[in-house]
Amino acid sequence: MIARVLRTGLAATVFSATSLLASAQTPGVQVPGSRFVADSLDAYVKRGLKQWDLPGLAVVVVKDGKVVVAKGYGVRAVGKPEPVDANTLFMIASNTKLFTGTALAKLDDEKKLSLNDKVTKHLPDFQLADPVSTQLVTVRDLLGHHLGTKTFQGDFTFWSSNMSREDIVRSMRLLTPPNQFRQEYGYCNAAFLTAGQIIPTVTGGTSWDDYLQQNMLQPLGMTSTSTRTRGFGQLPNIALPYSNGYGPLSQMPFDEIDNIGPAGSMVSNVTDLAKWLQCQLDSGKYQGQRVLSWAAVRRTRDANTLISTRKSSLLPSHYQTYGLGLLSADYNGKQVYWHTGGAVGYVTNVCFVPEERLGIAVLTNQDNQSFFEALRYQLLDSYLGMPYVDRSKQLLPYSTSARQATLKNLTELNARVAKKTKLPLNLQDYTGQYTHPLYGPITVARKGKQLLVSFNRHPSLTATLDYMDGQQFRCVYSNLSYGIYPADFKVESGKVTGLELRVNDFIEQDSYVFRKG
Repeated sequence: MIARVLRTGLAATVFSATSLLASAQTPGVQVPGSRFVADSLDAYVKRGLKQWDLPGLAVVVVKDGKVVVAKGYGVRAVGKPEPVDANTLFMIASNTKLFTGTALAKLDDEKKLSLNDKVTKHLPDFQLADPVSTQLVTVRDLLGHHLGTKTFQGDFTFWSSNMSREDIVRSMRLLTPPNQFRQEYGYCNAAFLTAGQIIPTVTGGTSWDDYLQQNMLQPLGMTSTSTRTRGFGQLPNIALPYSNGYGPLSQMPFDEIDNIGPAGSMVSNVTDLAKWLQCQLDSGKYQGQRVLSWAAVRRTRDANTLISTRKSSLLPSHYQTYGLGLLSADYNGKQVYWHTGGAVGYVTNVCFVPEERLGIAVLTNQDNQSFFEALRYQLLDSYLGMPYVDRSKQLLPYSTSARQATLKNLTELNARVAKKTKLPLNLQDYTGQYTHPLYGPITVARKGKQLLVSFNRHPSLTATLDYMDGQQFRCVYSNLSYGIYPADFKVESGKVTGLELRVNDFIEQDSYVFRKG
């Protein structure tokens, strides 16, 4: 969810001018960016919405200090006529991270902290699982995903849960990283939250939310942007969240992720993000006024973590690094900065190329698609002089194959349930309370011929378990973004001792083993 998205499609473009149509269909010829936006963007996006089963999308392009386009396509809600426009709000999830990284870089520039400060200098009770790492970890490490965790580790516990920000920071000591400290890149939302929690300690109590409002959102006039997801569903002009991961396109529940705020709780629209992009492309200025120092802006872009030095098989890129809430790579000889964001029902990206004074943001309200990335690549190709490649056509088969594999697995699980194999134990034997050292307790109760799982950290989430065979049940979460997977009960000497559950990799990659009793 939050990159959550770290993913990388566009349909064969239909151009309004005959000459453009001919050039686009000639291999190796790309339409210049300004002409693509003026003559081809509408048809391109509308076709992409159909191909990718995408209800709505908003896009903004900033070039040479001006907003070239800021508009919406499709609808906010399936079955309703209200269109997406430039002011429609979306959850932008991990695109929040650059705002947080910028806040810490600004405080560093003002000498209120150093990015190389030990975290324990500002949060004395902070602990990681390893005591040596606890003593060494710096603010920069938190922002650079340097802790040795797996990507998204802990998010099943933390994401959209009833834990407070303080609870999550305290729980960092319960994460057991599989990789070495400062040796592996592991995208960690809890680490970014922890970095944001340092802000009140060095500003005399100003919260992360208030600091962003006072120092970025208000000066930039980003009046529609908020750091809070609570109440988002009651706002006017919002795009509703959708997914088609486990069947037909369906509306999803709203995430409530204020508890991980600095890692990904912001909501915005392309009208406001145009201002953020203009500030990035003018070295921290907006409409001629200094909002952020160039030193702070530049610091967010400096590479802290090396992710890859291998040539991409699809894109004109050879390396990838991570700064302070910002990825960087080469793209056809230019340096490109970007981040993606994913919450349930939303995937988004924000991207800029300072050398070309080019900025792009794409916001969408369907989380099981890569068109939001394909459009970004198509715009980059057009503006940066790449030979023509239909990015949607290029990426769509990967998405289609993955979805078909998911539905095939689901069919197999359903078939195992349909066999009505006899349970090896009484259904009641599986009921009771189970506990995980990080997550805490869950409860398994009988519900007719099924089992029902209730989650202490997620009061609105349940899962139904239907017996398949062996000690495996089909687990269907009430929020389908968590997935449909086998649930494995652990049995020793005829007694149930544990339950292993997993959720969608979009939330967390590893399963959780809960012990009974």
